[in-house]
This record gives sequence, structure tokens and C-alpha cells, in this order.
Amino acid sequence: MLKKRIWILSLIVMFTLLPRTAFAMHIMEGFLPPGWCISWGVLTIPFIILGLFSIQKTVNEHPRTKMLLAMAGAFVFVLSALKLPSVTGSCSHLTGIGLGTILFGPTAMTVLGLIVLLFQALLLAHGGIATLGANTFSMAVVGPILAFATYKIIKQAKGPQGLAVFLAAALGDLMTYVMTSIQLALAFPAETGGFMASLAKFMGIFAVTQIPLAISEGILTVLVFNAIAAYGKDELQDLKILSKEA
Repeated sequence: MLKKRIWILSLIVMFTLLPRTAFAMHIMEGFLPPGWCISWGVLTIPFIILGLFSIQKTVNEHPRTKMLLAMAGAFVFVLSALKLPSVTGSCSHLTGIGLGTILFGPTAMTVLGLIVLLFQALLLAHGGIATLGANTFSMAVVGPILAFATYKIIKQAKGPQGLAVFLAAALGDLMTYVMTSIQLALAFPAETGGFMASLAKFMGIFAVTQIPLAISEGILTVLVFNAIAAYGKDELQDLKILSKEA
């Protein structure tokens, strides 16, 4: 009962701290040509389907992880709403995808990310419906895949838990903007130099703000993970994040 109250209180606090002022969410409505919007949406669909099956399996096997799943989604919602404008039609911000990816896997994070982006597009005017596929692919497909791979590699190498969480969150955040830069460069190649010149321009703009943000997200994710490990140890053991002896 105490643990449930702690989770509920944390969710209330997170939503209370949600900022009211907003800019664009990744790629704004109408910024990408329709062909690219459709293409990124189609590429995202298989990951969403796999994620739905993954979440259903986890919840059926470990019902008490539902609150943890909701908290992972709220974490993404709040962090991805903290924006720093960086270029017309886009913005830089924390993503929060590392935590949910570590706990539930990359495809489950795709579903959570899609829900977050949809709610932000409809309720907060962040991003858009047409660009939902592109934004989901960068933040909730590519970012989580790199975050998950990073976490698993460090853990298999017997690296410290804190380091694995930090690098997974930081690199997942950074990879989101690498992918966004690729998406924009593909849609808008430079007249001189084509795709590579355009990619260098977008990467240069994003890197200035995103590297320190990625580091900040890594540190914050470690703190939140440690708090969960302290108050939700049983749930982490169910998910095989922590061993029974931990």
C-alpha cells in the first residue's frame, strides 16, 4: 500500500511540474512532405505491434508492474515537454526514453512513446498528427534500440549498473536527434552537397544543445532508477532487472 501511494504521489508531482509554455515537438505539423510522413509511419508500425505484444505479455505475467509502466510513460511525457528551441520546425529537449527501455524493452517503449507524442500533439500542440510517424520513429524506435543495446552490452561486460543506466539514457537521447537530423536531411537535401551537407547542418545545430541535455538526462535517469530500486525492488526483480540476491 505504501509503495502504491509513493508511485501515485510521484506521478501527481511530475504532472504538476509539467511546463505550460511550449514550442514545437521534434518535427512540427506540415513541415515534412506527405511522402516522408507516410514512409516513416509505415516503418514504425511493426515496432508498435511488437510493443503491444511485449507489454501484454509483461503485464499478464507480472501484474504489479502496471504502475511502473505508467510511471515510465509519465517520465517520458514530462521530460519531452521541457523544450529548448534550436531550429525552425524543431526543438531540443530531454526524451526520457532510457528508463522505460531499460525496464520494459525497446518495443514497449515504442508504444509508450507513441502515446506520449499523440497526447502532446492533440492536447499541447507539440508536433503534429501528420509527423507522428517520423517523430515516433526517431524518439521511440531508434533511440530505444540504441539505449537497450548499450545497456545490455555494459551489463554483459559486468559493468556497473549506474554506468549502464547513464550511458543507455544519454546515448538514447542523443541518437533521437541524430535520427531527426537524418530525417530532415533526407527530406530537405542541400542544393550544394545534397544529403551530407544538409545532415552536417542539422547535426551541427542540434549538437550544441543536445550533448549537455543528453548528459543531464543520463544523470537524472540514474537518480530515478536508484529511487525505483529502493522502493520498487520486487517489481525490478520480476522484470529481471535486479537479481533476487540484489
